[in-house]
Amino acid sequence: MSKFKFVKINKTKKIRCLLANKYSKFFVVFLHGFMSDLEGSKPKAFSKFCINNKIGFLGLEYSGHGKSYGKFTDGNISSWTRDAKFIIKKIVKKKNFILIGSSMGSWISINLFKDFNRQIKGFIGIGSAPEFLEKLMWNKFTKKIKKEIIKRKIYCLKHGGYEYPISYQLIKDAKKNKVLKKKINSKILVTMIHGKKDKVVPVIYSKKVLKVFKNAKKKLVLIKNGDHSLSSNINLKKIVKELHLITESI
Repeated sequence: MSKFKFVKINKTKKIRCLLANKYSKFFVVFLHGFMSDLEGSKPKAFSKFCINNKIGFLGLEYSGHGKSYGKFTDGNISSWTRDAKFIIKKIVKKKNFILIGSSMGSWISINLFKDFNRQIKGFIGIGSAPEFLEKLMWNKFTKKIKKEIIKRKIYCLKHGGYEYPISYQLIKDAKKNKVLKKKINSKILVTMIHGKKDKVVPVIYSKKVLKVFKNAKKKLVLIKNGDHSLSSNINLKKIVKELHLITESI
């Protein structure tokens, strides 16, 4: 059974985690997307798989996301990467693990290879969105919107019935976290899964992630009617199948 737990990072910050089989010798670590949380179907599906296969599972909500402490507009890619790094070191410790990153979670995942390259034994990206804040947001904003963000330090972006508060510090930090020109030499299985009908992040971003991994055993899985979230039962079964293939190969 998976359980939620708050992990203290400092005097004012606590990160909510979803844990299962925490004493296992091997883990699956899940990193969610931008303004998302652990209430969705993905973490439930992955934790269920881990429980059934006696594998440890760790999911975490970055500061300002879900029920974790902190203000969303104070966070950025750097701070959310630090959150993930701290929690993995605290929970997984020196054990090996498979990393699953959804959307922005793939961006943060790539950052984590710097600290956990030897421990990461597989990587799955779902609708991967590295560098999206600059390439898919900032670069497409009008001059008027850019001026408003620079002046007021924040802009409320409305998209798909949701409102996303985009701070100027978030954009500036994103430019410091470029990962698509990196070269990671890990010889692991890297699988990118992307919906052909993804209207949020183009498939090309999953292809770009694969190029980062020079010596990996790479695979691109395109889901015919898949959207960006890939959270339907049919799509989740396909993702879990890929996760199973990686666990079997280790």
